[in-house]
Amino acid sequence: MSYDTQTPQAPQPSPAALRNGLGTTALILGIIGTVSGLIPLFFWLAGILGVIALILGLVGRGRVKRGEANNKGVTTTGAVLGLAALVLSVVGAVITFTAVSDAVDEINKAVEDAAPKDPSGKTPAAGTADDPGDQGEQGKGLAAGDTSVYDDELKVTVSKATPYSPGEFAVGHTKGNKAYQVTVVIENGGKEKFDAGLVTADARAGEDGVTAEEIFDEKVGSGFSGTILPGKKATAVFAFDAPADAGDLTVEVSPGLEHNASQWELKVG
Repeated sequence: MSYDTQTPQAPQPSPAALRNGLGTTALILGIIGTVSGLIPLFFWLAGILGVIALILGLVGRGRVKRGEANNKGVTTTGAVLGLAALVLSVVGAVITFTAVSDAVDEINKAVEDAAPKDPSGKTPAAGTADDPGDQGEQGKGLAAGDTSVYDDELKVTVSKATPYSPGEFAVGHTKGNKAYQVTVVIENGGKEKFDAGLVTADARAGEDGVTAEEIFDEKVGSGFSGTILPGKKATAVFAFDAPADAGDLTVEVSPGLEHNASQWELKVG
């Protein structure tokens, strides 16, 4: 009697048992992400799909190396397309933010061009309470404590600049510079409520008029918010960062699109 002494062969995995799903998914998401990246406004979608496709593609390639999948070309293509979608998302974000910034600049320019101008071509600014409509003496800025009064009886007053000590985690303060704070008071002397959320304050320092960055910390930087009812006042404190050798600070307060900005020339140092 004879016996078959051959060692039995281990069963080979069937094609159905191969785990090709990740590579296929990576390819699909990579294609969608890349197409989305071609449209700048969809940069966010391209970024999300690109990250997922890249991760799935890399994991799928790991399965191919371990013999758990056999779609190496698909997984590689999916990973590459995921990376391409990420690059396109960055480009799209830059294009989108640049376009928005340019649009805002154009709107601001249009508002400035629409503002009434005096014969000299300059936009007239609001003046003091004693002389409404005339910004200080011979076009100079207002002094500390002066009040700028508008036609609708809105009144803006800026205090003198006093030294300020920024908090430990303050934003906008540069080491070696000095910080100054001013108090801005807005009084609504008109008959309609005033939206204080549109009020902005900016500053320049020194003879060269360098931008004095606004400081934000736990004490300053919140500005104005809400509305001011007729006959009521609102107060906010602003702090600005100025070069150590600056001798003056020009503070400009803009009550909103319907009001021209007023400037105060403040002594510091």
